[in-house]
Amino acid sequence: MSAPHQADPVKRARLRWRARRGLLENDLLVTRFLDANEETLTDEEVDAFSRLMELADNELMDLLLGRREPSGDVDLPHVHALLTRMRAA
Repeated sequence: MSAPHQADPVKRARLRWRARRGLLENDLLVTRFLDANEETLTDEEVDAFSRLMELADNELMDLLLGRREPSGDVDLPHVHALLTRMRAA
């Protein structure tokens, strides 16, 4: 079994790199969340975060602002839970 995501500095750096967004508002929200929570994210939360980072910027913005809820491949309990944390940050 591999080490937890947060124990691997390379994986953490990769996550931070993937968090960079083209839309400034997304970049600010995501970076602020990571700055406050990156070290304590569970592997399940990292998976949810990675799934969210695969979305287009406008779709991610709508989710972060609560204008819509996850659907399709991101309509998973751990994604909903992470979004709740991100919206509160």
